[in-house]
Amino acid sequence: MRLQVKQVNRFFLLATAPFIGILFCLMLPHRSVELNMNTSSYIPSESIHESSQDIVLQLNDAQEVVKSTLSTIRQTSELYQKTLETTNSIVKTTISQALKPEYIYNKRITSKLGTPYEKVTSDRITIELFKVNPGVYRGYAMKVKLKDPKAMKMSLGKDVIGGSETTAAAVQRYNAIAGINAGGFADGKGKRYPLSTTIMNGQYLTGFESSFKDLFFVGLDKSGKLIGGKFHNKEDLDHLNPSFGATFVPVLLHNGQKVPIPAQWQTSPARAPRTVIGNYKDDQLLIIVIDGYNENGGSGATLLELQGKLHQLGVRDAYNLDGGGSSSLIFNGRVVNKPSDGSLRPVPTNFLFFK
Repeated sequence: MRLQVKQVNRFFLLATAPFIGILFCLMLPHRSVELNMNTSSYIPSESIHESSQDIVLQLNDAQEVVKSTLSTIRQTSELYQKTLETTNSIVKTTISQALKPEYIYNKRITSKLGTPYEKVTSDRITIELFKVNPGVYRGYAMKVKLKDPKAMKMSLGKDVIGGSETTAAAVQRYNAIAGINAGGFADGKGKRYPLSTTIMNGQYLTGFESSFKDLFFVGLDKSGKLIGGKFHNKEDLDHLNPSFGATFVPVLLHNGQKVPIPAQWQTSPARAPRTVIGNYKDDQLLIIVIDGYNENGGSGATLLELQGKLHQLGVRDAYNLDGGGSSSLIFNGRVVNKPSDGSLRPVPTNFLFFK
């Protein structure tokens, strides 16, 4: 739209330039009259009178031209102002119309979640917190709109491979507004290592590992969009330009369709505290954290239940993150969920969100 305003300015200059030129020319003297009392160059008084009248007539003509020019300039200026106002109105209308589908879509997906009971918004991020209670299990949903790709990142436990810390500790250490637990892990020699392919700041922590069994990779690309799935060669993952991400099992939704859940993950355990992450078609994120009192299969949600819930909410892609005692949701300085261990479990990776 700046280009349109510049074109209007050029039109104004082109329209007024001829009149300014005429005015400038008319202001130049057309004839000079020299009075020389030398008898050899004496000019009769009648000639002087005629010259004076001629000059007066030319000045009158010039005055009329000036009046006409000023009138035209005034009209052109008014036309310019009206054109500018019309252009600005068109710009506002265009912006309003462009935002309308986004507003309608967001209203539609939010209506399925209910009314948010807490919200944080800034020029970098908007987070809305909802309660999830279909009657079979209880938990929380966090809808996240990233306006800045750097408003979300993944932390590594105490910033070392093999280190671990609670989500609350990571949130506090990085001064984040919210956080959830991320990928799975394997313990060894008193340390806790991220499971399989893990990327931090665009770099592979321990190299690329081809997806096997039911493992998948999930994270964000450098433009702030959720990426994930199974990758059997490094080039395929590199092609997505990952910024960070972790690994766990299994994939729940792909392109809005339910992905078959392997039998093993339907029964071991059947019910449990869960953490899942997904995205809508407008790239907003939806995170659901489900409460449960233990990891023995008697409380929490099944993966099939969560898969159905995410599908009903209109989520496009969804991934199951580490659950059980690892499930953690920190928001606005407090622990929102009820960790099944009775306290937060130290984990090697956490997804953090920044205001």
